[in-house]
Amino acid sequence: MILLLKLILAHLIGDFGLQFTKWVDHKREYGLRSGYLYAHVAIHALVTLLLLWPEISKDLFYLWIPLIILITHFIIDAGKLIFRKNTGSQSFERNAFYEQVLFFTDQSFHLLVIFGIWFWIDKEASVLLSMLFTEHNLLLLLCIFILTQPAAIIIKILIAGWLPENESKEKKTLANAGKLIGILERLFVFGFVVSGNWSGIGFLLAAKSVFRFGDLKEKEGIKLTEYILIGTLLSFGLSMLVSLLFMELQGFVE
Repeated sequence: MILLLKLILAHLIGDFGLQFTKWVDHKREYGLRSGYLYAHVAIHALVTLLLLWPEISKDLFYLWIPLIILITHFIIDAGKLIFRKNTGSQSFERNAFYEQVLFFTDQSFHLLVIFGIWFWIDKEASVLLSMLFTEHNLLLLLCIFILTQPAAIIIKILIAGWLPENESKEKKTLANAGKLIGILERLFVFGFVVSGNWSGIGFLLAAKSVFRFGDLKEKEGIKLTEYILIGTLLSFGLSMLVSLLFMELQGFVE
């Protein structure tokens, strides 16, 4: 387990702690011609080497790990730069969604390499990983997933008939902001209920009401007020229902 923690720490230090905005901008502009790309990759290998020095001093076999990190990190980052260049930088600037996908895809590949090394070196890795997939953890993951996109779709279908016609094409709001806010509030409610902090739900509901009051007052739309209230109560109610079911079912899976 210590090996995995060291590799993740080295990755976080190299990718977030020791990579500066100037470097990122230079790599985006010059791609593979940017010297900062090679400096960034070298820093990753060096940080990994330093963190693994106790293991390397005992067994030189561990020297393979910084080398693997050096090669794979360069391949992944170079591939990202080439993909961005071929797609066109303007399209990414106009649509942040592609940048988000690119970022998380890049990080996922790096983590796959790290976990691959961990499985290769640490004989207890498979045992520790199997401990994560218990019935309790799978039930928790299922409940969390239900409260994200599935719950958003269910609530949208339930209140679709009450959407005011003049608000069906709202242009002043952020794209998908309402859905994201709903997902976050349901996850917060789930956390509050499971942890026994019911007062947090009241705080969350009050905070949302305060921020929404100005919009509703400005629009002066009773229908919109009722529409938002129904959606909010359904969202909170569904979250509490899933939370209580999770707490009830815990006794059957433990």
